Amino acid sequence: MKHTVDTSWKGNMLFDANVSGHHVIMDALEAVGGEDKGARPKELMLAALAGCTGMDVVSILKKMRVAFTGLNIRIEADVTEEHPKHYEKMVVIYEFTGQNLQMDQLKKAVELSQDRYCGVSFVYKKAMEVTYEILIKS
Repeated sequence: MKHTVDTSWKGNMLFDANVSGHHVIMDALEAVGGEDKGARPKELMLAALAGCTGMDVVSILKKMRVAFTGLNIRIEADVTEEHPKHYEKMVVIYEFTGQNLQMDQLKKAVELSQDRYCGVSFVYKKAMEVTYEILIKS
């Protein structure tokens, strides 16, 4: 199996990536020659991780018949000061909402995603420290 993404330069620092038939617009800040018309490529790495693990967790919790009403995934990543600037550490914060949520069930779903199913997490863990936190909001 192979995935392919075609990305076209649209002028200045603007790029349009065709990802599974969907357009992802990337641009830089004005201070570095862009026009701030799209996401930053490095930050899309965080979105990829959030989407990957989020889909896993939702699927696992549905199979476990856990009745949660919301899930927000926030990722905080530390960037190095030197070039090439890259992420050296990420914390994935899972914020669940719902009534009578059991931490052991949520933790099991998150651990299965982080340790077994999420391919993005798997790759990132080879390059940096990736940890997680689980919060329950009512």
